Amino acid sequence: MRHRLGLRLGITAVLSSVLLVAGCGKPGGVDGDLTDGWGAMAPATGFEPNNGACHNANFNPVGPRGTYEEVDCSAKHRTETVHVGTYESPAADADVPPADGSAGAKAVYSICDQKTTTFVGGPWRTARLWIGVTRPTEAAWSGGARWYRCEVIELNSVEDDGGLVQRAGSLRDALADGTSDVLLTCYAIQLDGNGAIATMPAVGCGAKHNGEFVGVWYAKDLDYPDDDATWAKFHDGCRNLIADYVGVPKDEDLQFRTGVVSLPGGADVWAQGDRGVRCYMWLDGVELTSTLKGKGVKSLPVQYK
Repeated sequence: MRHRLGLRLGITAVLSSVLLVAGCGKPGGVDGDLTDGWGAMAPATGFEPNNGACHNANFNPVGPRGTYEEVDCSAKHRTETVHVGTYESPAADADVPPADGSAGAKAVYSICDQKTTTFVGGPWRTARLWIGVTRPTEAAWSGGARWYRCEVIELNSVEDDGGLVQRAGSLRDALADGTSDVLLTCYAIQLDGNGAIATMPAVGCGAKHNGEFVGVWYAKDLDYPDDDATWAKFHDGCRNLIADYVGVPKDEDLQFRTGVVSLPGGADVWAQGDRGVRCYMWLDGVELTSTLKGKGVKSLPVQYK
């Protein structure tokens, strides 16, 4: 069809030339300018993703236009876009999208952190959630694309290297009333043969358990923990949260009365500036059947000094 159309146009052009050479006049109402009657074409616009969209594809830090597909959030999906923003200078002035760990990448991760909390109706780290940032391809960036997407994902666990959940239903305001089943609650912590934690499956706080989520501590300027000294600082931060959660003094006796689990995000999100550390109280050898939140010293299974 393309060849046929081109041939036809060529013939038309030849015939027009012959008619003009022969001295044929212009038809009435035609001035000979083939363009002055056309409306101005709108400037070209690049693709931009939609805010609030859900996707069945797995999370990808780079979002090609060809693989972008939205699904109804009431159907099963893997990710949900909580915010679409635009990179600002100086990141937006670069020839390529900001690399992970760069100042530009950290800036948008921080925005996505805040936007996700607003979207889900509460601090997202208090739930089985993970967030990520999707940026344009280098080709799209060269074409002028400067958007980024903030994506939220539900996991089946954040403690045991959990997998992605194909969720049906939006996460918008899911944490607002404090009753969502994605919220972190209590745990049946199990040890391995060396006395280290092997697994910590989540259970309802009315079931038998020996661990409980107490909150999120922020490590600020600390390095990612890879030695005992740094881990000790993380545990101290979480123990302060335990004391506030239960309602006991913040003194040296606390470390002998309760264990602690400190859980930062992975090294990948740490490089993006994520300093949130999930904190859990752990009471080895004890079986509880209710929360210890606000119960005070007398609620501890062992006598607190």
